[in-house]
Amino acid sequence: MSKPWEESARRQPIVMRMIENSILKDRVAHAYLLEGDPGTGKKEIAFLFAKSLFCLEPVNRLIPCDSCVNCRRIGHGNHPDLHVIEPDGLSIKKEQIYHLQQEFTKTAVESSRKIYIVNHADKMTASAANSLLKFLEEPASDTVAFLLTEQSSRMLPTILSRCQHLSFRPIDAGQLKDRLIQENVPIPIASLASKMTNHLDEALEFSGDEWFAQARLIVLKLYEVIGQGGLTAIVQLSEDFHSHFKEKQQVSLALDLFVLIHRDLLSIMTGEEHGLAFPDRLASFRQDALHLSAEALADRLACILEAKRRLNSNMNQQLLMEQLLLKLQGGHAFV
Repeated sequence: MSKPWEESARRQPIVMRMIENSILKDRVAHAYLLEGDPGTGKKEIAFLFAKSLFCLEPVNRLIPCDSCVNCRRIGHGNHPDLHVIEPDGLSIKKEQIYHLQQEFTKTAVESSRKIYIVNHADKMTASAANSLLKFLEEPASDTVAFLLTEQSSRMLPTILSRCQHLSFRPIDAGQLKDRLIQENVPIPIASLASKMTNHLDEALEFSGDEWFAQARLIVLKLYEVIGQGGLTAIVQLSEDFHSHFKEKQQVSLALDLFVLIHRDLLSIMTGEEHGLAFPDRLASFRQDALHLSAEALADRLACILEAKRRLNSNMNQQLLMEQLLLKLQGGHAFV
């Protein structure tokens, strides 16, 4: 099995099973709607599907060979019977759909069918969407459409009703971490970013952000000082904290980091050390876990989550963090 096909089958098994059935049973639809979060592989799988339909020597009648002229041309982005539409600026305009329609009045050049991929189909203007609808209402037998979207609710119901829906599941933390490492993101940052979001683009943004890397270090240091005791060190570190985490959204992210630290401790307590958010701190977290009861850890997590709730109710950020740090160190509860 080719590596791209195998990886897609692992990441999106339900979608790939539906595609395999469509091809093997010769029931390829005229239009498919591929819906899912960024980074879930919609575009890659649309191109894989197109390769399968164009491939001259598919493996087991299904998997593109990646070596025939059609596979190579698709890989190089210059197959004359495969057309891709991307937003022109903020939207997909009527003129782009009109140009596509003109292309499809011509006979296929190198194969028996024509395929078009509309990326971010939810960004079509009203006139573009209506033009596409007319195209979908009178499909040629040799035409296949792939409409890619993150938000099908923004598309015309009449367009949706003419498509077979392929729903892409969110990428899980382990897969996302592997993708980030493939992009040369250091393992500690990749591990944490993959716990912060299930969107590849957002995870890459976290991974390349020096502010995020510094945020990670400050929160870890603050956690360490809390465990050691001593009010002076906490006060000094609190100054670093408040100079770095200035906005409400930034403080919320810091609280998320605190939650992930304590979830790692809980995982270590239960013997599940695979997939930690802070794998580089495993040795020190193991020591900390020896001195914490499950009840104490649950109380800490409850305090952090309560702080997050209070932050969302517009409590003063500095006072909120001071009270939280005292509570985590064994001082007074929230008042």
